[in-house]
Amino acid sequence: MTMSVPERKSGSEGKEEESEDESEILEESPCGRWQKRKEQVSQGNVPGVESASLAMDTEEGVEVVWNEVLFLDKKVFKAQEEKIKEMFENLMQVEHPNIVKFHKYWLDMKESQARVIFITEYMSSGSLKQFLKKTKKNHKTMNVKAWKRWCTQILSALSYLHSCDPPIIHGNLTCDTIFIQHNGLIKIGSVWHRLFVNVFPDASLHSKGRQHRDEQRNLHFFAPEYGSEDDYAIDIFSFGICALEMAVLEIQANGDTAVSKEAIVNAGQSLEDPLMREFTQSCLRHDAKLRPTAHDLLFHRVLFEVHSLKLLAAHCLINNQYLLPENCVEEKTKSFDPNAVMAEIKHDDRQGVQLKYSHVSPLELDKFLEDVKNGIYPLMNFASSRPHPVPRALSLSQEQVETVKTPTPEPQETETRKVVQMHCNLESNEEGTKTHLSLFLKMDDKLHRQLSCDILPTDNPKDLASELVHYAFINEEDSEKVAGFLEDAISRHRVRALASGATQ
Repeated sequence: MTMSVPERKSGSEGKEEESEDESEILEESPCGRWQKRKEQVSQGNVPGVESASLAMDTEEGVEVVWNEVLFLDKKVFKAQEEKIKEMFENLMQVEHPNIVKFHKYWLDMKESQARVIFITEYMSSGSLKQFLKKTKKNHKTMNVKAWKRWCTQILSALSYLHSCDPPIIHGNLTCDTIFIQHNGLIKIGSVWHRLFVNVFPDASLHSKGRQHRDEQRNLHFFAPEYGSEDDYAIDIFSFGICALEMAVLEIQANGDTAVSKEAIVNAGQSLEDPLMREFTQSCLRHDAKLRPTAHDLLFHRVLFEVHSLKLLAAHCLINNQYLLPENCVEEKTKSFDPNAVMAEIKHDDRQGVQLKYSHVSPLELDKFLEDVKNGIYPLMNFASSRPHPVPRALSLSQEQVETVKTPTPEPQETETRKVVQMHCNLESNEEGTKTHLSLFLKMDDKLHRQLSCDILPTDNPKDLASELVHYAFINEEDSEKVAGFLEDAISRHRVRALASGATQ
């Protein structure tokens, strides 16, 4: 979905009135959370989207995009309804820091027509294309570090999509469908483009004229085999053009409606860094089978640097944040002697290098952690060659809970994820009659679950584990492992409690 800063009318006449008109609420979602406004969002080639308007998420207090697909023939819609529902349900499970978020969808049936309405994240800072144009206009060149960081984030998103089961092919990756947030985070939109093409029949859709113009303008982003053999290789070709445009700021069309092959070759040869040239050329190979995968490109010499301990530690810290106090960096650095040596590199033939605590700024560390948390520095996944399923929804949102009406209780949902890491904390009350258990579980999709309850001396760890299975907090196959872990932790806690009582 191509989303950019809304185009406003020029001139001062009626600006206040225009602002009031655009903020007027035209429609609400059935749950009342999403409120559509008049203000339109400019967009590019997304098949079938009749209109895209700004909307307000009243729960989070942020702006979002309200997209509509219109079916004038209800029979056509009915024939595709199940496919449409399945596609949107899958899209709601796509979760990656470098992919524009798909929030919600619903169907609106009228007597004469049908609508599919879906809510997506609003990227207010604009597209990559807009950023490159502004940079070129200001006579600036692309910063190589920023280029590497952007390429890494885009490839991280593509690697995620391509390794889903089944794989998701983007099919519309251009500089117009890539967005830059104010904090430097890159997000790719229009992830649903290829799915829309496959699900929505052309007869029911509008806006073909504008789509055709956009296709002409962005024709050079599409691989030679596009439309005949569509697999991940078409996304790699598109990424190669994006990487090239990011490096040279713009591939000149020289007055033509579309960028020529010669212009692409000339742009590639203009790159001074031989590694950057080889990197982009490998993506643009005519034979799709010879193009590398997104995962392979993440480890190309121009991008990949051996992960420093700093990056590994940052990811470890973020993944286990629930175990640490909120201002842990500030609190920890306060206790350090600024002149103390934290690391030293020794050389036999020359003077060594000492790294002191004073060389590290707590503010810079906090900013770095924030960037890692936002996905700006992804950790390459060495094991990502095995496909991973699109993550399932963990729980119903509040509006879903309100709309679900069942006369009888439904069967208890089961937990399908596996526990990969466990940690617990036990605290007894003063009387020693009961113990408060806090259990932290890390699941195989890297999400965490925190559970707590009071346990009595008579409680059995096996019964506790069975209860966790019953309430779908853990997978049944993990029951014995969790029971053993709890039994060991409770035993050690009781021994420490007895020892503490004996010394008093």
